[in-house]
Amino acid sequence: MNSHPDHAGETLTDRQQAVLDAVLALMVEQGGDVTMTAVARRASCSKESLYKWFGDRDGLLSATVRWQASKVRAGNYDRTRLDALALRDSLVRFAANWLGVISSPTSIALNRFAIAQAGARGSNLGAIMLANGRFAIGARLKPVLEAGREAGLIAFDDTETAFRTFLGLVGRDVQIRLLLGDTLVLAAAEIERDAARATDQFFTLYGTEKPGPGRDKINA
Repeated sequence: MNSHPDHAGETLTDRQQAVLDAVLALMVEQGGDVTMTAVARRASCSKESLYKWFGDRDGLLSATVRWQASKVRAGNYDRTRLDALALRDSLVRFAANWLGVISSPTSIALNRFAIAQAGARGSNLGAIMLANGRFAIGARLKPVLEAGREAGLIAFDDTETAFRTFLGLVGRDVQIRLLLGDTLVLAAAEIERDAARATDQFFTLYGTEKPGPGRDKINA
């Protein structure tokens, strides 16, 4: 069996994860920059430990973005026995995870801060967010899409285009509305419905057969 679980973030210790959660909490509360001193105080650890674990401040921010992005996971699947229902479930799980993460106060605060810093001279946060957020998430989902193509379940010429289409169907205008202060509240049930709807729309565009009861295998 060739399973593909998502292991992002598993190399962090519980103590280090707590530190990164402290960074996110400070960003939500302060709505902006955080210092190593403030993080050490909130996480009840020394600055020496922060430098040892994460290097400099950019290293801490990179780890924080990776930690937040690691919460976006596709479901496990067996590449050698992938069928339409398993592929759909994996994509729905990814979509629901992603919607839940981007609509959380922590992600909103992190993205707002990154946008504010994007034009600042000497700031690397924008590049950090892209590398460890959007691009890392793409690297996590693209193998799922390619496995679906190899199994004959979906058809597309360019993986990046298919990934961006899927992300657009899932995200719609949710993230930009939240970043601009819209009081949009996504309950868990609504997230699940939106994730399923977006995945079904993706299958309509790229699927070789719509997944459904009694149609587990394509061309069976």
